[in-house]
Amino acid sequence: MQPLFITATGTNVGKTHTTLKLIEALASKGLKVGVFKPIETGVSDTPPDATILLEVCRKVNRNFKDLTPQDITAYTFPLPAAPFCADIDKEIKLIKIIEKYEALSKLCDILLIEGAGGLMVPITKEYMMINLIKELKAKTLLVTPSRLGCINDTLLSILALRTYDLPFDWCVNLHTDKEAFKKVTKPFYDEVFPGWWSVESGLNKFIQSY
Repeated sequence: MQPLFITATGTNVGKTHTTLKLIEALASKGLKVGVFKPIETGVSDTPPDATILLEVCRKVNRNFKDLTPQDITAYTFPLPAAPFCADIDKEIKLIKIIEKYEALSKLCDILLIEGAGGLMVPITKEYMMINLIKELKAKTLLVTPSRLGCINDTLLSILALRTYDLPFDWCVNLHTDKEAFKKVTKPFYDEVFPGWWSVESGLNKFIQSY
């Protein structure tokens, strides 16, 4: 089954929140779900995002029961920054990410891959998160915020995905400015993207059509 890469218009938008909901929704359909957090920054000891992802994944896929958070990540760095900047000693080797992806893929029916930051976040000098999506031949789920300014961020991310000819869907995480969203953003989405959906209301329909 084609892997699903969960990305966002930026950091603190709701990638982990969405991925956790996807784990539960896919598992409810009888699928063995796996998780992969290729790179996590801002890690002082145990990677927090990988930890919570694995905790939920263990409940639905016994193949992940004995894995550690470090087993589902390829690289972690202390500095909370883009991987290229956090990788002070230039440790990142793309082959390690690919090998980890291939190993985890064998343990599940569908592997959920959670990115770091947004699509154009640099992993190395010339290799962005969007390049990794392309290399893994994954379908993309773009998570966008509900705060003011999200229209611009959403359109730019959609443009990038189309430019790279990547199959994708997108949704809104209705988390911040929910009341204002109805007036300052929703009218545009309703007019231009009548099929748009939110993490809170459209996830099951997305799963059914995947």
